[in-house]
Amino acid sequence: FLHSSMLSSLRTPSRVQAGKCTGRAQRARVVVVRASEKRALAEGDLVLVAGATGGVGQLVTAKLLERGFRVRALDRGRQNRSRAAQLFPGSNIEVFPADLRDPSTLGGLAEGVAAVCCCTGTTAFPSSRWEGENGPRNTDLVGTHNLVDAARQQAPGARFVLVTSVGVERFRDFPYNTLNLFGVLDYKRQSELHLAASGLPYTVIRPGRLTDGPYTSFDLNTLLQATSGSRQQVQLSARDDQRGEASRIAVAEAVVQSLLLPSTTNRFFSLCSTEGEGPGKDSDKWEQLFNACYPAEVGAAV
Repeated sequence: FLHSSMLSSLRTPSRVQAGKCTGRAQRARVVVVRASEKRALAEGDLVLVAGATGGVGQLVTAKLLERGFRVRALDRGRQNRSRAAQLFPGSNIEVFPADLRDPSTLGGLAEGVAAVCCCTGTTAFPSSRWEGENGPRNTDLVGTHNLVDAARQQAPGARFVLVTSVGVERFRDFPYNTLNLFGVLDYKRQSELHLAASGLPYTVIRPGRLTDGPYTSFDLNTLLQATSGSRQQVQLSARDDQRGEASRIAVAEAVVQSLLLPSTTNRFFSLCSTEGEGPGKDSDKWEQLFNACYPAEVGAAV
């Protein structure tokens, strides 16, 4: 994800407000969703979460567990020393030790899963998080490509939700060209395209500058009770045209709602947070927000 200090000067546009989406879908073609791609996930389904110990990934994991899903958390550490297991003790979580940079470690990673949530990311500029070859290329290109390929081979019908960033299609424009000095936005965009061409039913969430967190040492109850103050309303767009902040809580909920709402299949959504009560965990409200971004395609995707 983008470094937390880099987008603070960007303003949220008033033309894309919560409850409606004024941005036109970037792709004019009609998306025809196969029946096999439209199944909503149900309680008890197994979901693979990559990046389960990160800010958004922790919240996604907590929200999935709260709803009764089983979670397989990808973790580079050994199973008995897994940070994911430590964060969610006593929960219905399975730890799969693997390294997304190394395809040889991914055998069986996605077997039996109904969905994959990719919440991995790093900073846009050099930081301690880059240590151990964890820069943008390995994190946002190599690792994500390998995860998509593993899911395609091992679970070809699984839903795949990918969290990227606003600016992925504007990385040559200011200020995103500055943020992309080390390629983070370019790599995220390439991964989006790789996913879209994979044949997997997908949803891409592009958040603005992430706020609320990251959560690095909280227990499950604390995560679920976290709030984003008065900025809980959500504004969505089908285009990469948003500027502003995005609460990690809202981003995580969008990821989970994407699994619960088949109408989000094979679509891109940019997301920012603004003042207001917001949709919370109400799937009907989320579906209205998602569908408002693709009004011409809602009927075709049903």
